[in-house]
Amino acid sequence: MSGRVGLVLLSLLPIVIVLVAGVVLLILRSGGGDEPTPGLTAEAVLVSPEGEAVGAVRFRQTAAGVLVLAQVNGLAPGGHAFIIHEVGACTPDFAAAGDHFDPTGADHGFIHEAWQGDDSGGHGGDLPNIYAASDGSARADFFTDGVTLDSGPRHSLFDEDGSAIIVHERPDTYGEGEADTGARVACGVIRRP
Repeated sequence: MSGRVGLVLLSLLPIVIVLVAGVVLLILRSGGGDEPTPGLTAEAVLVSPEGEAVGAVRFRQTAAGVLVLAQVNGLAPGGHAFIIHEVGACTPDFAAAGDHFDPTGADHGFIHEAWQGDDSGGHGGDLPNIYAASDGSARADFFTDGVTLDSGPRHSLFDEDGSAIIVHERPDTYGEGEADTGARVACGVIRRP
């Protein structure tokens, strides 16, 4: 009887191999390797150029992207560009954070003329402006699929040099070229809790 079982199992081996290979190919073609891990979190403590804590930004990953929750104080009233930058550093000055986080080599801005009717668009780190009230406080919630908290994908905030979030002096115009958003008035290195 065990000889017959062995022959049956041996005859099923090619079918099992084909099924496993098919599942692997399906996962690879659907991008399953870059599926976000819901529940991952990160945070950044924002500091002023003088080193004073002025707020915090929390990140929570969902199945469809990352929720960004910001609370900032001490800003000039009005609009401020709010952008994830490519390097996880705020010292010796905020220039250490580098340029906008742009893992795909995209052009800047949400309103780029070339994107009319196209899904691509903007740097992964481009976020909507935040607006400070007359008392200098700003609270904002954003959702983005331009970044991930998972390690590995090219749009991960946790690549080899990390990422930072910057609040700029003036608002972004969302246009084709990077607007003059003025000085970097707050910076926070994005870290896992």
